[in-house]
Amino acid sequence: MKLLKSLLILLTLFCVSNVSAQKDKRFEIHTVAFYNLENLFDTINDPLKYDEASPIMEMNANRSEVYKKKIKNMARVVANIGADKANNSPAVIGVCEIENRDVLEDLVNDPLLLAKDYGIIHFDGPDKRSIDVALLFQKALFRPISSSSHELLIYDDVTRKRVYTRDQLLVKGELEGDIIHILVNHWPSRSGGEARSRSKRVGAAKLNKRIIDSIQSIDPYAKIFTMGDLNDDPTNESVKKVLKAEKEAKDVGLKGLYNPYEKMFTDKGWGTTAYRDALSLFDQIIISQPLLEEDYSSFRFWKAGIYNPAYMFNKRGRYKGYPFRSFADGGFTGGFSDHFPVYVYLIREVTKDVKSKK
Repeated sequence: MKLLKSLLILLTLFCVSNVSAQKDKRFEIHTVAFYNLENLFDTINDPLKYDEASPIMEMNANRSEVYKKKIKNMARVVANIGADKANNSPAVIGVCEIENRDVLEDLVNDPLLLAKDYGIIHFDGPDKRSIDVALLFQKALFRPISSSSHELLIYDDVTRKRVYTRDQLLVKGELEGDIIHILVNHWPSRSGGEARSRSKRVGAAKLNKRIIDSIQSIDPYAKIFTMGDLNDDPTNESVKKVLKAEKEAKDVGLKGLYNPYEKMFTDKGWGTTAYRDALSLFDQIIISQPLLEEDYSSFRFWKAGIYNPAYMFNKRGRYKGYPFRSFADGGFTGGFSDHFPVYVYLIREVTKDVKSKK
């Protein structure tokens, strides 16, 4: 009986000590995000680009006022993504549907973002609509090491002519000393129907997989984020069969990929964009296996989300419940984007001697 009492006392002391140790742990949090900015074009006609077809250029009046409001709306969203947990706007955020570097300069210099001191990584791409992808990063938190633009060569199944679409952006850098790799994507649209256009997104996924494989061939433990508007759901061929992104974190092996957005789509019915009364989850952030490990001495994945507060929804009319987009029916709505942003939180244990501070 004495032995049993002694064991119970020891077990109780161990449990109390373990709980106390967990309470003493502190974690820093950073947000990695992606946002389709929906036709963020300026008001200047570029003779070298087909920007005349952009919604803002098709407007006959008030272009300057609309552009300023659009910038402010985008800045408001970017400033708020992840702020409830990280107490900061995203450390890095991939964006798409932007015309050029100039619009990004206007965005990061908005009063809501100016103090964040965002840097810009952007390459002019070959897209026929003159829309590109880019990466914004807080200079105090992220240091770029290298960046490259990867051309997507795809062809129309019927005409066999090349389809000029967005390049894929690859950035390697240090997030507060932790090396990460980020791929920013905007895969071909479903113009002409999902089935007819499917091969184009499969082609985009194959390019994405080659880039990821090349990183992992050098470092199997590389922390990789591939993000973007994929114009496919997490269950489509491009994501499931080509990227082989897993629904469950426990099923991801070394060099494998985890898609936290598949459960949101299949189990909860969530989406980031809507069309013809159907929600789609085209915007995703997919991560490599090393981000799932439980050693928090470096940054690891904590959780993922869709940023969709009430102010970003349509409140009434036939599009009630849809994302409150910027442009519709040939005019400016005063809204934000036809896509909701997505984000993941990264956490790292803060190694400080709690007792020494008392």
